[in-house]
Amino acid sequence: MSKLCVFCSANQQIDHDFFEEARKLGRWAAAEGHTIVFGGHDAGLMHSVSKAAKQAGGMVIGIVPRKIEEMGRLSPWLDVHIPTDNLTDRKDLMMAQGDAFIVMPGGIGTLDELFTVVAALTLDYHQKPVILWNMKGFWDSLIACLDDLHSKGVTRKDWHTYIKIATTLEEVAAIVKGCSQ
Repeated sequence: MSKLCVFCSANQQIDHDFFEEARKLGRWAAAEGHTIVFGGHDAGLMHSVSKAAKQAGGMVIGIVPRKIEEMGRLSPWLDVHIPTDNLTDRKDLMMAQGDAFIVMPGGIGTLDELFTVVAALTLDYHQKPVILWNMKGFWDSLIACLDDLHSKGVTRKDWHTYIKIATTLEEVAAIVKGCSQ
């Protein structure tokens, strides 16, 4: 068993297939005995993964900035609610809580979380896997950008050293399983 920290969108106006994949992730995590750690929001992919995990009997931890609570957007699918003062505290706690990081489609907040965790990994603050779930090619432009940065010599190592790419839940599951052995 491990804690899977999920970074993803809290928006509703995105590809409907992403919501189904989020639900599959939540159900799979619960079936495998993994705990979901997420940002505690009640919308978007965050809502889908947490609700599915909870309804499938899984454990769900929400690490929630007070601003989200003040907006009335706290997820009802939490077993553990950890409030934070701000986004920096939230990321620090998510990094401490998570045993692996799964990055689903998302926007600026998701990118912020991804790069915070990867930057910490490059400096050996942790050795936890970071999985970029490139469903339906969502992250293709980011992957191209990272490849470009590497070709220009501004990354210390090939970024694939730090970020594993998956295109299906099965690939995500294989990476998680491989890292826990």
